[in-house]
Amino acid sequence: MSVRKIVVNEDQCECRCIHPDRIDSARDHALAGRENEQLAALFKVLGDPNRLRMLWALDREEMCVCDLAQFIGVSESAVSHQLRQLRQLQLVTNRRQGPVLYYRLSDDHVRALIHLALEHIREK
Repeated sequence: MSVRKIVVNEDQCECRCIHPDRIDSARDHALAGRENEQLAALFKVLGDPNRLRMLWALDREEMCVCDLAQFIGVSESAVSHQLRQLRQLQLVTNRRQGPVLYYRLSDDHVRALIHLALEHIREK
């Protein structure tokens, strides 16, 4: 006689059990479609290692495109493209001083978001 071993996925319930009150609560607190899309876009942009390196560098002080390119080790054109995406999501802002365009984090929310995420991954 053989014994069948039941394999249970650790990310799924072992039984089918629906809680209508919890479903209703989740629906009541769900993000609006536009906010959900914007939040997803934010995390998508933050998912790129080079963009994160730029944001981390800008956390210390403002930098120009050529300095960021040298720091990251990519072309100025590539950095400009990445900064355009960060600017569209209002994560960075810039100012011009003569021919030089300096970038910085747009506000303390961006700084807090990065630091909080880092704190989360450093937890033991």
